[in-house]
Amino acid sequence: MKAVAVTPGTPNSVHLQDIPKPQLDDIGGGMGVLVRVLKVGVDATDREINDALYGNAPPGDDYLVLGHESFGIVEAVGPNVTRVKPGDYVTATVRRPGGSIYDLIGTNDMTSEETYYERGINLLHGYLTEYFVEEEEYIVRVPQGLKHLHVLMEPMSCAAKAVHQAFEAQRRMRVWRPRLAYVLGSGQIGLLTTLILRLCGMQVYTIARGVPPHLKADIVEGFEAHYVSTQKLPLPALVAETGRPDLIVDATGNSQLAFEAMQYLGHNGVVVWTSITGGSRQIEIPSDRVNIEWVLGNKLLLGSVNANREHFELGIRDLALGEMMFPGVCEKILTNPVDGLGNYQEMMRLLVEDDSALKVFVNVAE
Repeated sequence: MKAVAVTPGTPNSVHLQDIPKPQLDDIGGGMGVLVRVLKVGVDATDREINDALYGNAPPGDDYLVLGHESFGIVEAVGPNVTRVKPGDYVTATVRRPGGSIYDLIGTNDMTSEETYYERGINLLHGYLTEYFVEEEEYIVRVPQGLKHLHVLMEPMSCAAKAVHQAFEAQRRMRVWRPRLAYVLGSGQIGLLTTLILRLCGMQVYTIARGVPPHLKADIVEGFEAHYVSTQKLPLPALVAETGRPDLIVDATGNSQLAFEAMQYLGHNGVVVWTSITGGSRQIEIPSDRVNIEWVLGNKLLLGSVNANREHFELGIRDLALGEMMFPGVCEKILTNPVDGLGNYQEMMRLLVEDDSALKVFVNVAE
């Protein structure tokens, strides 16, 4: 069968690869689930792997199948599978356990090991192919009523984890009731984070460079949040208007903005970094002022990467509630379909060249 793959370490090596079709008994103990892939989302991670910034092939292979945002339909299950059945729509988690205690208890997204295993990213093949087989534990059922949101399940899990981790960390406060939140960045993670925070009842300002009118601003406003262009209203001026936020989630992919956010956080607040920034940018920050304000203000910075099964399930529940509260808004994120695995060059072109491509996804099958 066909798959879209790269040769790790070789820039711009994306290609169509022939690979064996997986079998149910590839997973032991009767716990396998055979999934026919319907759609796969792609994003900056896939672009950066094709740029050879990171990513490694599984042992024994010289290629890595791309794609970590899966959506498909179950075709067959092993005799001991109970969570899903043939005909169910499903997605699949991305990170797989290593050997640390965190891996062993199901929080493999929090592994303490340097080596990590992620489908389509590092040491494990991804989902940008016709079929995959996976252990039941890593398959998450998608309600039929959400199938039109298909590849948003994985990015939504990352947004759900970021918000969940902030609340988990703030148990230290005994009572933490954030009312004002800033979301930096209006890509898919930023927009989905905006949705989650609105569902939490917060006043949300989603901040990006682009000047409205445009689709991202429309989506933010569809969630009854506020879109702010920094070209029209810089962050210091916004803080002067709103007061300091209780929570800031950075989803920009820009380390300068991630560090600048630390200057604007309110007392007892949290900054969550969700984006990976490659490169070697260096900036100057008012470190003494940040230091004293953070110590005296009991502020917290945390990083959030990937997601486990719990976060996928949280994200799916929030998508369902979001569809009830703000019907039709989430679907606007799905902007750029690409038909067929054979059109991988167009897929990559959209990721590299088209700034208006909010969410690129491949229609693998009907």
